[in-house]
Amino acid sequence: MGLIDVHHPLVLVFGILGNIVSIGVYFAPIPTFNAIRKNRSTMGFQSLPYVVSLFSALMWLYYALIKGGDGTFLLITINAIGSIVELVYVIIFIIYATPNAKKRTFKVLSATTTLCLVILLMSYFFLDGSIRSVAVGWICVALSVCVFAAPLTIVWKVVKTKSVEFMPFPLSCLLTLCAMMWFAYGVYIKDLCVMVPNVLGFILGIIQIALYKYYKQKSKVISIPEIKLPEHVINIKVSNSEVYPVDSSRSSGSEIEEEEEIEHKTTGGGGGEVVEQYKGTVTAMAMVDDDPCGVEVVNVKPILIMCAA
Repeated sequence: MGLIDVHHPLVLVFGILGNIVSIGVYFAPIPTFNAIRKNRSTMGFQSLPYVVSLFSALMWLYYALIKGGDGTFLLITINAIGSIVELVYVIIFIIYATPNAKKRTFKVLSATTTLCLVILLMSYFFLDGSIRSVAVGWICVALSVCVFAAPLTIVWKVVKTKSVEFMPFPLSCLLTLCAMMWFAYGVYIKDLCVMVPNVLGFILGIIQIALYKYYKQKSKVISIPEIKLPEHVINIKVSNSEVYPVDSSRSSGSEIEEEEEIEHKTTGGGGGEVVEQYKGTVTAMAMVDDDPCGVEVVNVKPILIMCAA
């Protein structure tokens, strides 16, 4: 695969844009790791995505170094930055992880490091020239496919729950734009190993954006049902057209008679007659004498008051 003029303006534009967007993708988890540092806990996050991303960046860095040429300079810069950033993420995760999470992380990290060393040594000592770069390049393609396929779990969760809560829309846009830039860069330098994984990344990115837009519009507003308080019937006393608050503990005996005497003096005797007239009707109502919110309602007609406690 021959390279075209790497100093062509479009090659530089796509390569530089690819680097800028990729840096944005690498720095996207910074808020997550700030939260982990502040809470001194991994908060249920998994280390696997960061370990795999570290492995992928290291392999792409190795591929760019063994292939050589001016066209690989931008691949070297971005994957060197990515390797450092992902390594920092893994270290922070290990510091604040629980003992069990640390064990799992060390196991995965050991396995990927061993695999990386095996690929490096096997390709270096048993393969020569272009064959070596092609073999390592397609290994990088397989790793990139795994990295791009990781969001499929999120896509499935969005379809299952019909909610975009689990899909970070800005990151999906960044990944799609990143795939577009690197695909264009691969086309201009005529490198299939750069083109192929970014085609898949672009397709998956478009699917994620489409699903986000669809379920964002179709998302249903969940209505919270009103909580109704239990209703109580409270005792009432019909007298004149005035209302007096009364303590329910004073609803018997001499205290009631005292109240009637006060009403009798206030109304000139008319109120007592109204009470006597509707006495039978009032006693037919349900009475809750021990209710703390008892009131005295005075009216010309018997009424029923419902109190929400």
